[in-house]
Amino acid sequence: MAAGGADKFSVLLPTYNERENLPLVVWLLARTFRESGNNFEIIIIDDGSPDGTQEIAEQLEKIYGSDKILLRPRARKLGLGTAYIHGMKHATGNFIVIMDADLSHHVSLYFIKQKEGNFDIVSGTRYKGNGGVYGWDLKRKLISRGANFITQVLLRPGASDLTGSFRLYRKEVLQKLMEKCVSKGYVFQMEMIVRARQLGYTIGEVPISFVDRVYGESKLGGNEIVSFLKGLLTLFATT
Repeated sequence: MAAGGADKFSVLLPTYNERENLPLVVWLLARTFRESGNNFEIIIIDDGSPDGTQEIAEQLEKIYGSDKILLRPRARKLGLGTAYIHGMKHATGNFIVIMDADLSHHVSLYFIKQKEGNFDIVSGTRYKGNGGVYGWDLKRKLISRGANFITQVLLRPGASDLTGSFRLYRKEVLQKLMEKCVSKGYVFQMEMIVRARQLGYTIGEVPISFVDRVYGESKLGGNEIVSFLKGLLTLFATT
């Protein structure tokens, strides 16, 4: 927590080949935090991107200052879950925002929701209220809907969207969940919500209109889908 007891938000931003997206997402985050009057830091965890993402992050660090932009790279891709664990080691905020760098997310509604309900976790949902998805083809929509439906049936998680990648956590809650989680890839997001339910943490949801990435291509492929299904079965067997 910042001096004087004010809240501070640490954004964990894993990147891989996000050279074009990164400057814009950092600008949008910085603007949102400053307009809302919230103290913040953005921790960029680049996994050895061959497209020069790390060099862009270094420039952003100079522009915004090393107190606001912290580049904490790794040599290669080691999984989404481990990227967040790595970023947490450097986070100084009492709230942690986890997200990716594809410009598909909105921030300010999460702050408002957390304050309204004093939630431990606030998660975006595409499947509740006026939430939705834009810019995806039918195949990807079916994969997402199907994955979410299966998880709802098997795990009964108490949240409507388990596969989204934008969440706001109390730092101590995220630390406890990370101690319990065993997943390292895309299923990490799903496991976090399942473990949160098991531990009795409160979860608020914000309906979001998810708009597909502006630049680059989605990292979701056949290997990730297989990994997701394996992780789902593992979670089902242990819950």
